[in-house]
Amino acid sequence: MHRYSDTTGGSGVEAFELCPDAILVRFRDSDRVYRYSHRTAGRARVDEMKRLALAGRGLATFISRHASDLYER
Repeated sequence: MHRYSDTTGGSGVEAFELCPDAILVRFRDSDRVYRYSHRTAGRARVDEMKRLALAGRGLATFISRHASDLYER
């Protein structure tokens, strides 16, 4: 996993990994890794999460507003 750069400070995201059809996210308050896939969250949401992860800004906010429960169980 890649460490999330968190350019604004205080993000709940600690690390992420990009997959062809998904993004894996580990939050600071959990050892669990959440997988947001095209199937569960939709391609557009996953693509935006990937963009935000690479930018190091806004990923936790986007997930909480648009995809919080859309991870694979």
